[in-house]
Amino acid sequence: EGQFAIDWIARTVDELKSMDHVTCLWNSTAWGYQEGNMVCVSERDPKPAELIGRNWKIWAKQVILATGAIERPIVFENNDVPGVMLCSAVIEAIQMYGVAPGTRAVLFTNNSSAYEILPYLQAAGIELTAIVDTRSDVEMDTIIGTDDSSVEVLLGASIQLVIRAGRRVRGVVVHAQDSSGKEKVGKIECDLVCVSGGWNPSVHLFSQSRGTLRYDDNIASFVPDQAIQATLCTGAITGEMSLVASLKSAVQIGSKALSRIGIEAPPISIPEVTKGDHTDYQVDTFWSSTAGFKRVKAFVDFAGDVTVFDLKLAIQEGFDEIEHLKRYTTTGMGLDQGKTANVNAIGIIAFHLDCHPSEVGTTTFRPPYTPVEFGSIAGSQTGDVVLPYRHTPMTRWHKAHGAVMYEAGARWRRPGYYPKAGESMNEAINRECYAVRNHVGIYDGSPLGKFIIRGKDTKKLLNLIYTNRFSWLKPGKGKYGLMLNEEGLVFDDGVTFRIDDDQYLLSCSTGGAPAVERKLDKLINVECPELNVIITPVTSQWANATVCGPLARQMLQSTDSDIDWSREALPFMRFAEGIIAGMPVRVFRVSFTGELSFEINTPSRYGLELWKYLIEVGQNWDICPVGSEANHVLRVEKGFLSLAHEVDGTVDPIDLGHGWIVSRKKKDFIGKRSMEIRRQSQPIRQELVGLLPKDSKQLISEGAPIAPEDKQALSEGFVSACVWSGVLERTIALGVLTDGRSRIGETVLAWDQGESLPLEVTRPIFYDAEGIRLRM
Repeated sequence: EGQFAIDWIARTVDELKSMDHVTCLWNSTAWGYQEGNMVCVSERDPKPAELIGRNWKIWAKQVILATGAIERPIVFENNDVPGVMLCSAVIEAIQMYGVAPGTRAVLFTNNSSAYEILPYLQAAGIELTAIVDTRSDVEMDTIIGTDDSSVEVLLGASIQLVIRAGRRVRGVVVHAQDSSGKEKVGKIECDLVCVSGGWNPSVHLFSQSRGTLRYDDNIASFVPDQAIQATLCTGAITGEMSLVASLKSAVQIGSKALSRIGIEAPPISIPEVTKGDHTDYQVDTFWSSTAGFKRVKAFVDFAGDVTVFDLKLAIQEGFDEIEHLKRYTTTGMGLDQGKTANVNAIGIIAFHLDCHPSEVGTTTFRPPYTPVEFGSIAGSQTGDVVLPYRHTPMTRWHKAHGAVMYEAGARWRRPGYYPKAGESMNEAINRECYAVRNHVGIYDGSPLGKFIIRGKDTKKLLNLIYTNRFSWLKPGKGKYGLMLNEEGLVFDDGVTFRIDDDQYLLSCSTGGAPAVERKLDKLINVECPELNVIITPVTSQWANATVCGPLARQMLQSTDSDIDWSREALPFMRFAEGIIAGMPVRVFRVSFTGELSFEINTPSRYGLELWKYLIEVGQNWDICPVGSEANHVLRVEKGFLSLAHEVDGTVDPIDLGHGWIVSRKKKDFIGKRSMEIRRQSQPIRQELVGLLPKDSKQLISEGAPIAPEDKQALSEGFVSACVWSGVLERTIALGVLTDGRSRIGETVLAWDQGESLPLEVTRPIFYDAEGIRLRM
């Protein structure tokens, strides 16, 4: 029809898409062919957009396999050096990615298809210095564009060795014969070796269907023989390597498939190929330039690092049966399942056993043909599945009440804020903050990292991981602590309660919980195995509803509970166990908001019921659900620390104004010596400060650098958090500043999107500096 091939393909694809009875699976791979003529197909990036993959199980009356063929390499010494590439890979790099893999190329082949690379090399500006062909009877007119005398053509020759320069190709050593039959050796300089050892039909699916294979000497590879199921094959899988033959075969097989399922095939015209590969595919049976007598790097299987020497050694050890040799050498057991290696391995084995490759046979082809995600096979979730989100027992309630959900760290989802109808994000946050500061709020604290620690050496462990002393902690009491890493920098913080004589509950940040768990595991199993300690992560076992605000106690006293909520019975940093509305609870007097707070924990199965009960009881006190955005504002007002904000991996406790928590009586704790050495060598450090924008309504981006007016000067610190404070009716910020505590009262500049914004340096606490409200 006089069309370009790409246009013909596009028109045919459009025609298929328009057919309602045809399902087109693009970007998909058939990875398994099972009994009952069932084909498994992995579809990548299907619709809807939130899906990552979908696995199809297709039962067919008739299957047509047009799986093509895969180019195989030739084995020679140093064939793993970067710059040795299959011809098809070079063409793909040039045609699809516009990348020239080298500047001077040598073509090494044993078959006629390799010469298709020549126009691509020319178009990419890659100089072809030599052609090395193992065949002696090549008709020179088939070598397109090599009339240039600068291209050396060596027939009946082979590359024996790649000369390397570090990790790159510098040249090749070629063995050839002169006109008298005498062998000669030469060196050719190049930085790219284009290799083609022929083509292996992709018979994997046919073999999985229990079809038999036979060795075809014409292509030096295996092709389908007898089909066991309703299977037809067409194209390169059958050994037909030319476009003309493949198109003819496709028409014949298509018509045959239709007739098998009772449909009369319409007349189909074979597209005429006016330009392309009319030449018959010819290949020389040539597997390797090395016999394997020396232990050289002549790789047969690149995925498994299997060399010719390894195969020869396996045969000498008695593993001359193909399945035994496969397992002994791991040939074909890598990620590619031997797609480029197996036929070469079979040919080399046949050479050493002095037999025909058909006598060696093939290994078993097993699914999957390509790697398949477990999620696409077994997963039914249609949401986020790469790293599935973790949810608290109250998540559905949050969503049902309009919460905007955020990731709280470690893949936990929790509410960011609860906007009412017509309410903006800032309005919702301000309303939630007002509730906590003036009456009562409630938030879902379930994602907070939690660990139960038992054992006679628990006190030793806590004293080792925290900067302050925990050996004096009595049952029923809690203590705030900072963990350092080995470099003496703050790693995590949290509160640890002593539940009874033998049991402690350690809490840490949500996002830091996985790292804390790894740290503790390594400590007790590797670094201090003598410690008699058992650590159990219990984050998911406990749901948490934190009731906070000046009216929190009054509200909880109205619940159906056996707990004494009075200040005398349950003061700050104390713990109590009891019952609320028939549900077992543990109550901890801890505050992250700076207000009177009760962290109420219950086994996860009661979490939603407890939450609903507290919401119902709290209606008389105008209880308000609170999200993480309001929590962030409240903690900035109080000057509390937050990982990934003030704690950024560069500060120690003294930098953060927490020198009081570093015990002077403890002989050691993790990071102690590193912290002391660093502070001696760097006496002036960046320290936590409060910042008040001169424009009281100006919000500054988190992370904005603090620097002098000269833009070329080094940064003096950064703004770690900036929020609108409803209780103060202005914007406030926290940040770290070089020698910050000695600069209180100064004005510094924060640079935000090219604009310099003046800030007054102040103490890093803006609300209830004495801590009276949280101790009520």
